[in-house]
Amino acid sequence: MLLRGSDRGELIHASAKLQDRVCPAFVLHDLVDTFVYAGGRDLSGYEDGTENPKANDAVNAAVMDGPAGLDGSSFVAVQRWVHDLRRFAQFPQTERDAIIGRRQDTNEELGDSPESSHVKRTAQESFDPPAFMWRRSMPWASPTDHGLEFIAFVESLDRFDRMMRRMAGLEDGVTDGLFRFSRAVTGGHYWCPPVADNRLDLSYLGV
Repeated sequence: MLLRGSDRGELIHASAKLQDRVCPAFVLHDLVDTFVYAGGRDLSGYEDGTENPKANDAVNAAVMDGPAGLDGSSFVAVQRWVHDLRRFAQFPQTERDAIIGRRQDTNEELGDSPESSHVKRTAQESFDPPAFMWRRSMPWASPTDHGLEFIAFVESLDRFDRMMRRMAGLEDGVTDGLFRFSRAVTGGHYWCPPVADNRLDLSYLGV
């Protein structure tokens, strides 16, 4: 589940109520509190989600258009990334910009960034077919670690899988520069069923 709000106390109460409603069918295995940093930047200091599709394009990227029971549903991919910000800070500013593919101060995309830059590895329009998705990633921190909780809503998990294959260098042997200071430690794919008459429509599952 994904709960959003500006009051952490209210979110704690809402989370407890939701847990009461879904137990014992579902058991809480993991929970992470995320937050907004510097107006929407990753803890690395770079803006995140710059290339998110807008308006109808966002709906088309995130919501399935299909038969009854699937129409209006979505898939969500979730990954927890742990950053080594001390290592990242040791790189010169020009090298940090090259790793991401943007200038940190202006968010301007670099025209001469290397093929390993995160921007080039994940350019959604560069895939065939395009791999557009709607992302809502947020920073997180614990007493010992910190990083990014990556969340992407897609109408087909194929888009996410193709992007991860390219980041890992499985297409051309070029690994995403992001791996120089960050790593994914969790990962999961989930189906978000459609809603009909203010209730989850589970008819596709025969429920």
